[in-house]
Amino acid sequence: MIEDDEDIRAETVFALGELGFDAEGFGDAPSFYKAFAVQPCDIAVVDIGLPGESGLAVVSHLRAVQRRLGLVLVTARGELEDRLLGLREGADAYLVKPVNMLELAETLNAVGRRLTVAPQGNAATLPPAPVDWRLLEGDWILGDPEGRQMALTTSERAFLACLFGQRGTAASRDDLIRALGGDVFDFDEHRIDAIASRLRRKAAKLGMRLPLHSVRGTGYVLAI
Repeated sequence: MIEDDEDIRAETVFALGELGFDAEGFGDAPSFYKAFAVQPCDIAVVDIGLPGESGLAVVSHLRAVQRRLGLVLVTARGELEDRLLGLREGADAYLVKPVNMLELAETLNAVGRRLTVAPQGNAATLPPAPVDWRLLEGDWILGDPEGRQMALTTSERAFLACLFGQRGTAASRDDLIRALGGDVFDFDEHRIDAIASRLRRKAAKLGMRLPLHSVRGTGYVLAI
């Protein structure tokens, strides 16, 4: 965690430790960079209002050099413009102070799952795309590696969340039906294809090359 307020930093690091995280605090960007070069972390929690190099600059730099690093911004700046700017710079999540420690912990767990979930079983797979796609803002926004963002509907969000959870492994139609809150015995499967088609069209209009593929006899895969 990079936080210049000593009390907040100490309290947060202590609380995260009590919740099972291996956490360490730093008061500014230079001290963090020095430690990161020796022992990289999995997720960085960054305050925006840091002395010297701002938290936004830290996030932008870290995203450029380490795409598989989780980045969570924690700040007093709660306006929509500030949140969108933070996400465009590469943050996986944006929390506004004062932050409940349980909410922070669940956010870290969610970001960690996205980083560590690997393909399982013998399901059909595709090679991962050499880019980093993200679900942002509580999974309501899809972000691509170039910083473009696409707002999602409820069904699109559920569809993509299922695919992100599989990370490169094909999700079956039954999995997708359940993710959409349907009954596998009484569900119009054409809805699944319609959602996939709509996502592709929306992404294309925004210049996003969505790596969404159908897998014959199985379902769909997001090759990320």
